[in-house]
Amino acid sequence: MLRKFFPRDKNYVVEKAQLSLEKSLLSYLVDFVKIEHLLHNNPLGIMDDTFLKIQQHRANDFSHLSEFYLTLSGVFRYLYYGDNQLEFSFDGQDEYIKYQQQWTATFKNWTRDFCKQDTFRRAVLELTVFYPDDYTPQMAGLRLSAFITKFFDLKIDTEKGILKKSIA
Repeated sequence: MLRKFFPRDKNYVVEKAQLSLEKSLLSYLVDFVKIEHLLHNNPLGIMDDTFLKIQQHRANDFSHLSEFYLTLSGVFRYLYYGDNQLEFSFDGQDEYIKYQQQWTATFKNWTRDFCKQDTFRRAVLELTVFYPDDYTPQMAGLRLSAFITKFFDLKIDTEKGILKKSIA
């Protein structure tokens, strides 16, 4: 599935590299969020029901975080490749591998920055660890979308894609 997040979003090699890493990076995200949440909210490691549930959770279904991942991938392409979709590399490195490495490093850095916010950690945990059977993920998903727009100071329009917020 190819998505254009902004008018010149045509670097499909970057998108393909990002999509190939979705499961492994979302696994990293969930594990990092769990550790950060426990460090911030239970620094003494007191064994209560919440602590045990987080510790025993094994993430294998990331479908509820997929929209967040796709949006974040689009933000990466917008910020790093928005002006110039054609890049010539003279170092002999495969573009696909180069983009995978760049995206992985950026995603992990952003994850560390995101985890400083309690609202982000709670939304991710709500969509993974504490996801009840009768729950609709819209609220947590909307919180993650709002988090992205606030964090990067962008506007994500369903028709126009990613835009810089205009200062009024």
